[in-house]
Amino acid sequence: MSTERTSYYQAGETRAENVRTLFDRIARKYDLINDVQSAGMHRVWKKWLWKLSQPKPGAKVLDLCCGTGDIAFFFAHQGCVVTGADFSTEMLKVARERSASDCRGKIAPEFLQADVLQLPFEDESFEIITIGYGLRNLADFDAGLKEMTRVLKPGGQLLILEFGKPDNSILRAAYYSYLNLAVPLFGLIFCGDMKAYAYILESLKHYPAQRGILEMLDGLGYAENRIENFMGGTMSINRAVKPG
Repeated sequence: MSTERTSYYQAGETRAENVRTLFDRIARKYDLINDVQSAGMHRVWKKWLWKLSQPKPGAKVLDLCCGTGDIAFFFAHQGCVVTGADFSTEMLKVARERSASDCRGKIAPEFLQADVLQLPFEDESFEIITIGYGLRNLADFDAGLKEMTRVLKPGGQLLILEFGKPDNSILRAAYYSYLNLAVPLFGLIFCGDMKAYAYILESLKHYPAQRGILEMLDGLGYAENRIENFMGGTMSINRAVKPG
């Protein structure tokens, strides 16, 4: 087992391939580790994202960085027409395997391989776009948000679930200590690789977090732009509506 703490995080264009390698490696243990490190709360936050959107049956939904499909399945179970996109081959394999059992008698999401920075969809194709724990991983946050805006219909919703940065300095220090000391141990125990989950804190430090994303969405002209914080802002959802 590797205890070396060299980083999966790299700035710039080379980052994408490192992130793909990371998620291909951890795909089979991804759900288990998320359950352990969040005490199962990640499922509550993903369900809250779905509730915030108040989707109508038949709504066209795009779930980006879909991973193993948690968010996509929430929407599919409510009768939405869902496309899940991820650039990790192994994550998509797990999502498709889950779909066979999770969507019996329902319309299953369509899962496809795609890069958020170059989406293979026409302009204004979706009524709802979600991205859970994915925006932080992009090589270019601004370009990713612009591409999401391109494929979102006027009046459509964009919802971003992500690790946050608490305003309270004491809470932030404790939270960063947990991500720095405890979370990499889960990577070591379940994946044999500490750096696999040390990546979370490394990437978070370079991420503008909920307030920075709110400013970026304001700059793109979004309306009803707001933040839902959980656990003191350690987790957050940015929700915004594209002007009609």
